[in-house]
Amino acid sequence: MNSAGEARDAQPQFITSHTNRSNSNGPSEPLIDSIDVDQIVISEKSSWKNLFAYMGPGFLVSIAYIDPGNFETDLQSGAQYKYELLWIILIASCAALVIQSLAAKLGVVTGKHLAEHCRAEYEKVPNFILWMLAELAVIACDIPEVIGTAFALNMLFKIPVWIGVLITGLSTLMLLLLQQYGVRKLELFISGLVFLMAACFFVELGYAKPNSSEVLRGLFVPSLKGNGATALAISLLGAMVMPHNLFLHSALVLSRKVPRSVRGIKEAITFYTLESAFALTIAFLINVSIISVSGAVCSSDTLDPQDQANCDDLDLNKASFLLKNVLGTWSSKLFAVALLASGQSSTITGTYAGQYVMQGFLDLRMKPWLRNLFTRTLAILPSLIVSVIGGSAAAGKLIIIASMILSFELPFALVPLLKFTSSNTKMGQYTNSVIITALTWIIGSFIMIINTYFLASSFTKLLIHSGLNTVAKVFAGIFGFLGLLIYVVAVLYLTFRKNRKSTQPLLQQSSDAELASVCSSDLPAEGTNGTLYHLPREDITSMQLPNGVPDKDPVLS
Repeated sequence: MNSAGEARDAQPQFITSHTNRSNSNGPSEPLIDSIDVDQIVISEKSSWKNLFAYMGPGFLVSIAYIDPGNFETDLQSGAQYKYELLWIILIASCAALVIQSLAAKLGVVTGKHLAEHCRAEYEKVPNFILWMLAELAVIACDIPEVIGTAFALNMLFKIPVWIGVLITGLSTLMLLLLQQYGVRKLELFISGLVFLMAACFFVELGYAKPNSSEVLRGLFVPSLKGNGATALAISLLGAMVMPHNLFLHSALVLSRKVPRSVRGIKEAITFYTLESAFALTIAFLINVSIISVSGAVCSSDTLDPQDQANCDDLDLNKASFLLKNVLGTWSSKLFAVALLASGQSSTITGTYAGQYVMQGFLDLRMKPWLRNLFTRTLAILPSLIVSVIGGSAAAGKLIIIASMILSFELPFALVPLLKFTSSNTKMGQYTNSVIITALTWIIGSFIMIINTYFLASSFTKLLIHSGLNTVAKVFAGIFGFLGLLIYVVAVLYLTFRKNRKSTQPLLQQSSDAELASVCSSDLPAEGTNGTLYHLPREDITSMQLPNGVPDKDPVLS
């Protein structure tokens, strides 16, 4: 026993595993061996150096907060209301960190991601509806990415938007080839794109020179003035906190081989939270930079009539010409490069989210290229039709509509997450504290109330100004508010329905009976042993690395 303990203590802080890896783990080896990586193994020895092994999933998740949908809503926010809606970004970013940390904790503690918990917990009909809504969220997220990349190609190479939409459908398939080189290299690539976007917009800030005191006031003094401010605030919120991201994050954390001890799980939760905070802080600064640049440019006294018209109806494509006219050609090119990086990285993470959603809800897996082709086709069709018929202006409005759809769908992913992570029968000693439970339910309730209010008020205004006769308005109102009632009832059902399935945390000290209870569902599970390393999940790892063959018995010494 002592020799085994000494051998375990002598191992590096964290190592990687591969079928052809030697058994030499001398102290001179690097902490991260990124050559031929199939999986990342976390050492049982507690150390702050383990943080580097957990770095990666947070950056993949942060991409959803700086995708073309965010760019579009950020630009319009700055153009129409200058810095007044920056506080929405601050609140949404703080809420996102709390929510994303819960998604990561659910995966780490239980060894199952959110979609799998939904399949195990809900009956067939609710589960099917939740799956359809999750798929719709993935498609709604993919639409801004397609249009944004097409706009970027237009800015850089003068390619028509509708042709750019078609090219975008193929470009992501090429980037997905990166996964054959290992999950670490893919994470490093995505992280590099995040820092590229940050560098581009920080340079843009230097060009635009926004008023710092006004920016700070917009961050910390809430304001919703003027027609359309509420709608744009909801779009900002929908573009920031995305439902598919909750499914994605809870699955990505399963790519690490975490020690199944109380200390190991707590360390994983802490480090995943820190990593997410760092990545989301960068995403927050990028969003603030976009709004600040847009607000500074569109509030300039030197704008000519054409540039002022662009500010009044600003979209991703017009932003390029606006920046070029006001700040110079390099500013326009930097924006296009950042937009291209955003669109391409977002499509990769969106493909994985769709794969995990399908695998979790239906126990059905598709090859990544086939999954990408499926979601990409569904996103390209409306994008292509709108861009051909209505041009870039209509395509820009489609991005706003997609962002609002995401905001309305958020409760159907958020409520199950809050229910599961607050349940003793699922999380055991890792259940949410009273403060976190109260905070997250306040956030969720705020989102649901403001969405319901906006949906009702917008539908009422649409009826009043529709030009329909009285009878038609009455019938349209009945059907419209019936749909709103169904929406509210569905959210209340998820909120007040009691959890009926019990899944306790996977711990090294668990008895055979407890392990049998945990693995009693139809979800895949590895064999148990003395150390009980249940992560990474083989099906999750192989989904990310289809050309790799992960070890079931990784080399630890």
